[in-house]
Amino acid sequence: MDDFPVGRGSFDPAPAVAERVWRHVVELLERERAEIAGRDVSAPVDVRRLRDAVGAYDFARPASPDDVIDDVAGLLRATTVHTTHPRYFGLFNPTPTLMGVVGETLAAAFNPQMAAWSHAPAAAEIEAHLLRFLGGRLGYPSEKVAGSFTSGGAEANLTGVLLALTRTWPRYGEDGLRGLPGRPVMYASAESHLAWLKIAHGTGLGRDAVHLVPTGPDLRLDVQALARRVAADRADGDLPFLVVATAGTTGAGAIDPLPELADLCADLGLRLHVDAAYGGAAALSDRLRPALSGIERADSITVDAHKWLSVPMGAGALLTTDGAGLAETFRVTTSYMPDDVPDTVDPYTSSQQWSRRFMGLKLFLSLAVAGRGGYAEQLDHDAALADDLRERLKSTGWTIVNDTPLPVVCFADPADGTWEHHDALARRVVGSGRAWISPVRLAGRAALRACVISHRTTPSDIDELVQAVDDARK
Repeated sequence: MDDFPVGRGSFDPAPAVAERVWRHVVELLERERAEIAGRDVSAPVDVRRLRDAVGAYDFARPASPDDVIDDVAGLLRATTVHTTHPRYFGLFNPTPTLMGVVGETLAAAFNPQMAAWSHAPAAAEIEAHLLRFLGGRLGYPSEKVAGSFTSGGAEANLTGVLLALTRTWPRYGEDGLRGLPGRPVMYASAESHLAWLKIAHGTGLGRDAVHLVPTGPDLRLDVQALARRVAADRADGDLPFLVVATAGTTGAGAIDPLPELADLCADLGLRLHVDAAYGGAAALSDRLRPALSGIERADSITVDAHKWLSVPMGAGALLTTDGAGLAETFRVTTSYMPDDVPDTVDPYTSSQQWSRRFMGLKLFLSLAVAGRGGYAEQLDHDAALADDLRERLKSTGWTIVNDTPLPVVCFADPADGTWEHHDALARRVVGSGRAWISPVRLAGRAALRACVISHRTTPSDIDELVQAVDDARK
């Protein structure tokens, strides 16, 4: 683009010039959307060539915006695992909605400062409204819902741990762990996401404070084993304070027995946090919502919209009805922050973050345009495709090894149960470019894992996946 200004002039070009840049970007993205299904889901990467291509930008001289945009898009196209592909059956990485992408663009362009309500009233109220909506669907009284959007599920789960520590020991915030009469310990399923180890490390609890409880044959947390472990830990002088239930484990989509865990926590005086980063989306479907029964009794809940709610990363959220507890957990006052506005909450006073992105807008736009019913239709469609996949796999001799209403399908080759065999099968499928799946260990058993996570996936993509795994096995 010959008339594009250089130097600091490139920060804010004339409207006509900026419009041409945007038109170029929109045309590029539309081509990507039209062509993605015809490409390989992933391809091998030559690390040296990639680093040489990126390193060619020494930033000594200005470059044409069109050239740079095309170059970066080419690198992403050639070296990315395409989570936007209809045959990406991998981790909880969705194809984002169009309105989610628009939301990211608006958030970047307006760039509201989300620390103080007075700096971003509309943004703050949009996020608060979303939190009340999500909390209400999960069974909380919507008028009592408090919380915050987070960078992802890990930060939301960290917030749940900090809230539990603060509420269990009121002096924790001032005195830290050294002021406690013993070692705090927490519990999660052996199939849970191991972000808990990072959280325990970062909070000073120590990784040994995370006690992973065995699961039953259904891959759900064993409530009786948990009760025995809590009793043993108390007898040893430790201080149990928190149980984490998972609603949609990463490996198998298992939902821990939420009502039974809520009962146990009530009996033993423990806090209950539910990591529903993935499975919490099911609350938007009337058909799937009963699978989350009991979640409304949790002290706090994690939901991650950049998983099954199909918005761009990152968009986690921590939900609770304990707004006062959050305020105590993150309380701070400074002279340089704006004065409080009556009847509002400054986001930085109820969140680990201070300055942060307007994360909720992409979900707001997606929900506003699709409606809750539109989301329910998509979630039910994904679950139906997963049911079809299970039946197709069983008909060709695979064994289904997990049981969940969520669209996570884990299957094994009964002829060879070794990890090496299943790992090789996954590598063959991924190497073919036809689909992306992963090997997984479930309670020590080797299997393959396929998750229906893209709203672009169709029955023909299910057919192609079954053919790809059958070909790999041959």
